[in-house]
Amino acid sequence: MSLPKDLCDILYSTVNDSIKDENKVVIAFSGGVDSTLLSKICKDLKKQICLVTIGFPKSHDLLFSKHISYLLSYSKNHLVYEINDVEFETSLKYVRSKISCNYLSHIENCVAFFYLSKIIKDNDLGEFFLTANGLDELFCGYNRYRLYFNNGYDLIMKFMEERLINEFHLMDETTSVIGESGIKSIQPFLNGDFIAFAKTIPLEYKIKGSDDLLRKHIIREIALDIGVPKESAMYPKKALQYGSLIHKHLIKKKI
Repeated sequence: MSLPKDLCDILYSTVNDSIKDENKVVIAFSGGVDSTLLSKICKDLKKQICLVTIGFPKSHDLLFSKHISYLLSYSKNHLVYEINDVEFETSLKYVRSKISCNYLSHIENCVAFFYLSKIIKDNDLGEFFLTANGLDELFCGYNRYRLYFNNGYDLIMKFMEERLINEFHLMDETTSVIGESGIKSIQPFLNGDFIAFAKTIPLEYKIKGSDDLLRKHIIREIALDIGVPKESAMYPKKALQYGSLIHKHLIKKKI
């Protein structure tokens, strides 16, 4: 598959525009294709990178992120934080006090952002962190894109708009949660110009059909092309709340 013209360059310019005045950047890192692509772009832009991964002991994200950071020789710049049950309950209560939303996935993501901001502040790593939010929405990363495929282009694009609205709502909630820390989160791939460009890329570069379990093909190809390890670039999507085991532990709380 040939790459749509300019997408790789636009990925780089979009990230650069979000951090052009910064020498050091902190990146929320799971080892998956999106966060690893973001880290590789930042490295190629000559930024000093620090990766932060959160999760319960033996969670997928802790183990996988260590492996990918080792492959990229990032290990010395990779901070891995293990969540424990006692602090998790306290953190969860704080998040619930800051947002009124009852969507489980939103609560889980807000908890993750809370931990990220706390780690960055406690370790004096800076005043912001980057996340790769937006690529799943714009490049058909979610499984439901596959389920909607046979219903036509219009329904897929409608779902994409719904996912983007949801993502912006979630980012507002995370801002409410981490605001008091003085740390902010930055999402380069939710930039308006990037969203507009990504929507022009034909679906055939994103999803192949209703049986396409991998999806986000063009992002994966660009990741491979710029040096992201194949283990990361071709790894199926695993949402933050599942990879970190936050979902599993939150369900135990019966919220």
